[in-house]
Amino acid sequence: AYQTVTGNFLIGADGAARGIANAMEAKDDERRSNQNALQRLFGGVKPFKVKRFEDDNKRVYKTVPVKVPSDWRFDLNYSARSRGSRITFEALPADDQGTYCALLLMKEDDELAQPNSDPKKLRQFFDEEFLQFGPLIDDETTCLVAEKPASNLPAFRYAGPRINEGGATVLLGDAIHTVKPYYGLGANTALEDVSVLADSLEATSTLKDGVHAFSDKRAGEANALVTISRNMDRPGKLGTAAFILPLILDGMFHKLAPFLFAPNMFAMFQKEGTSFRYMQARKRFDRVAQLSILSSIFYGMVAAAKSLVSVIAKKIGQHEGVVGAAMVAGAVILSSAKKALQAGAKKNKEQQA
Repeated sequence: AYQTVTGNFLIGADGAARGIANAMEAKDDERRSNQNALQRLFGGVKPFKVKRFEDDNKRVYKTVPVKVPSDWRFDLNYSARSRGSRITFEALPADDQGTYCALLLMKEDDELAQPNSDPKKLRQFFDEEFLQFGPLIDDETTCLVAEKPASNLPAFRYAGPRINEGGATVLLGDAIHTVKPYYGLGANTALEDVSVLADSLEATSTLKDGVHAFSDKRAGEANALVTISRNMDRPGKLGTAAFILPLILDGMFHKLAPFLFAPNMFAMFQKEGTSFRYMQARKRFDRVAQLSILSSIFYGMVAAAKSLVSVIAKKIGQHEGVVGAAMVAGAVILSSAKKALQAGAKKNKEQQA
């Protein structure tokens, strides 16, 4: 039977179930349904919504307890991806003594995702694909992991543009930002929510002011966190490229000009006090600047090549199109010859061995 409980302050921290968030959304939908078009457009209060993303890169997971060697860092996340992106290994620190909780992320139809899968195949997979981590997982743990059923990852969700209802109800944690547990952001951000709520209540004179201050500070953060996390979880080869290429570009440009370009997103995650909204805006700036520089370099190379073709054509009295085609053909021939030589050298080494 349901029981009605009343109180002066309600904190919605019911996780991905988000019962209070769903009730807030239903209440706003009902309120807007009773308004005319002008009231909806100029009412001044944006409706509360839970943004629900379709999970187009669905994965299930099995947990693996891991103890890392004493000479490893205990405050870092460790990650590896098997060939063909079949399975991803994500290890998150559980304490400051080297105990880690690792996730094996895989498609739900993978044979290793099934309950009571073959522990020998799982052992072989660890040894062949995760050379760095396989030795850290003993046979007993391997059997337990193979035996257990896989669990589903949550889908990406965020609530906004406000995370309060009136002056006495707030939402925090997974109720406002649900992400997949790849980088340890969900739990850490929930703890940060609690800290910001406490600071907001302490810094204001009334509960209502504290609730509104908290909503102003954290609603945008929930949006940015989920958007950033989802953009790093796109499916397929294009998704992999979209994940890796920015890391490469950020590494190159930050090394060349650290005063202008920020480090990659993972390095920014480690910086205490850096907001997700700042990360999002900073990376947008970096992408525009990087693309502008690369486009300028490419344009310069094309212009230089055209000038070279023009000079050569005038010297030998040929049409520029003929010279350009000959240069392209020469480059293709040289590239093919290089590959053939490398293949021959490799074959000779194998024969000698």
